[in-house]
Amino acid sequence: MGTVEAANKQAIESTLAQKKPKVVFVLGGPGSGKGTQCANIVEHFGYTHLSAGDLLRAEIKSGSENGTMIQNMIKEGKIVPSEVTIKLLEKAILENENDKFLIDGFPRNEENRAAFEAVTGIVPEFVLFFDCPEEEMEKRLLGRNQGREDDNIDTIRKRFKVFLESSLPVIEHYDSKGKVRKIDAAKPVGEVFEAVKALFTPVDEKAAA
Repeated sequence: MGTVEAANKQAIESTLAQKKPKVVFVLGGPGSGKGTQCANIVEHFGYTHLSAGDLLRAEIKSGSENGTMIQNMIKEGKIVPSEVTIKLLEKAILENENDKFLIDGFPRNEENRAAFEAVTGIVPEFVLFFDCPEEEMEKRLLGRNQGREDDNIDTIRKRFKVFLESSLPVIEHYDSKGKVRKIDAAKPVGEVFEAVKALFTPVDEKAAA
């Protein structure tokens, strides 16, 4: 690593350390309702929602050198390196005045997780895991008709398989540290949000309620 890069990395670490952002990872299979619930958390609890996928898509759209590299990797079916996604997340955290963030769809695997903690020095407050049976997620994805070409049955099943193989080790890692909050995501949206709300409401408010 060149000295400039090392200096930049140190600068980012020190600014992130000063900021001390509160981070909650949001994980769940495709169709588990993460997006809907993230929007509710933002509205009720003032978090900023960062979607790793959205940040990568925005970078591609920007036409930057980095964006072109990301686009080529995705076209070739390669996984975008952790460092690239982490840099985009760091930048988004530092540029935002808020200090509370929901990071959605990341870390996708153990390597992502280890790299995120090593690079940023941030350990999440907890991991919000939307647990939903495969049949239910399949039904939702096929019924949502958003014109996404990846919402056909074979692709959906592949996405489930990838999620299980890569994301479950991340959930198990944080579970061993007592940091996983599992939500039954098969229930109706309103009931799911009641369960989510209980996790985000400060203890003193609960006592007063």
